[in-house]
Amino acid sequence: VDNDQRDLDMNSKDVDAEKITRFIRMNELRLVTEYNPVTSIGVMQSSLQLHLLLITDKMSPKHPERMRRYRAAAELFKEKILFILVDSNLKSNEQTVSFFKLKKSQLPALAIFHTPDEEWDVLTLDEVSVDRVQDFCNHFLQ
Repeated sequence: VDNDQRDLDMNSKDVDAEKITRFIRMNELRLVTEYNPVTSIGVMQSSLQLHLLLITDKMSPKHPERMRRYRAAAELFKEKILFILVDSNLKSNEQTVSFFKLKKSQLPALAIFHTPDEEWDVLTLDEVSVDRVQDFCNHFLQ
């Protein structure tokens, strides 16, 4: 997604299937990357300095439609913003949710984060739409 290449030293004697799988998982970044302990390394190493997080409940019946719209918005900002999904139900993501000063009652929400200066903004939403995501991103970029 950010045209950055990472290489695994295949000449090392300790390379096995597990290490190759871990390397791929850490370094694969999709149009929307789900945030978890494995992908967090790839997210943090991305050369893209703007991260847009959709913090939502993956178990919600509205989740598939939210993701469809979120992916559509991600297409508009390819190579500019890294789109990330944060499942609010995972205990490992509680710290991320609290970093943006959000409570479960305020979700779903969008949080945009600029990594070099740690500047961020949050938008709570009832509905994820391409227009709202696009407006939020454009406002922050300005």
